Amino acid sequence: MKLGIFDSGLGGLLMTRAVQAHMPDLDIVYLGDTLRLPYGNRSETSIFEFTKRAIDFLFAQDCALVIIACNTASATALRKLQQEYLPKAHPGRNVLGVIVPTLEAAIDKGFDKLGLIATNYTVNSNVFHEELTKISPDIKFDQQATPLLVPLIENGGDLWVDDVLRHYLAPLKTSGVECLLLGCTHYSLLKDKIKTIVGDGVTLLCQDEIIPAKLENYLARHPEYSDKISRNGLAQFYVSDVTPHYRAAAEKIYGQAIEIEKVEL
Repeated sequence: MKLGIFDSGLGGLLMTRAVQAHMPDLDIVYLGDTLRLPYGNRSETSIFEFTKRAIDFLFAQDCALVIIACNTASATALRKLQQEYLPKAHPGRNVLGVIVPTLEAAIDKGFDKLGLIATNYTVNSNVFHEELTKISPDIKFDQQATPLLVPLIENGGDLWVDDVLRHYLAPLKTSGVECLLLGCTHYSLLKDKIKTIVGDGVTLLCQDEIIPAKLENYLARHPEYSDKISRNGLAQFYVSDVTPHYRAAAEKIYGQAIEIEKVEL
C-alpha cells in the first residue's frame, strides 16, 4: 500500500517533495485537483464533494493513509470524512489534515501572537483560531484572507504578486504578529518574497517544513498504517487537468521532469 497526498495544485507538489526528502523510502501517490482550483472561493458543499472524490481516487490507488495538504479542504471536509464517511466507505483507512500540526509547531516555539494568511474559505471558517483556542487559548491571533495568491501562483503572475503581497501583509505587520503561518501549501512558493516584506522580526512557518516530521512521528505512533505502506521510494503523480505552465512549474519544483498523468475525478 501507499501514502496519498492530496491538494488542489502546485502547493501539494512542494509538500510531496518535502515528504520524499524527509522519508525517501515511502511509496507515494500525489493527486492535484487542478481542474477545480482554487478551492478557497468555492462553497462548503462543493469543497467537500471535490475532496471526497479525491480521497476515493487515492484509496482506489491502494493508499492506506492520505494527507489532505489543502488547508481549505482540511477546514471543510476533514472531520466529516473521518467521522462519517471513512468508517462506511473505507474502513481501516485514514485521512490527516495539516491545520492542527501547523498550530502545534507554532505553539512549540513559544510565540505570543500569531498571524495567518490563507484562502477566503479558510479564514472565514475561523478554523485556525478555533483550533488554537482549544490548544493554547492565551495566544493572540490575527488572520488575513489572501484570495488572489493561488490564482497568481497557478497562472504565472509573478509580475503582480509583490504588490498584492504588500497589500495583504500590511495589516498583519501593523498588528505586530511575531510569527506568520502560511495557511496554504501554495504559499511556500512565495516564502522568500513574504520574508522580505514582513522583515526579520517575523518568523515564517511553512507547512512543507512542518508536516514531514509530523508525519514521521505519526507513523511511528501508528503502526497500523505505517506497516502497510510499502517502502520502495516510488512516486506517482496525478492531476485532474494539466497545462504547459503546470508542467513547467512542476519541473521547476522538482528540478527535473516528472511524469504526470491526467485523470478524471
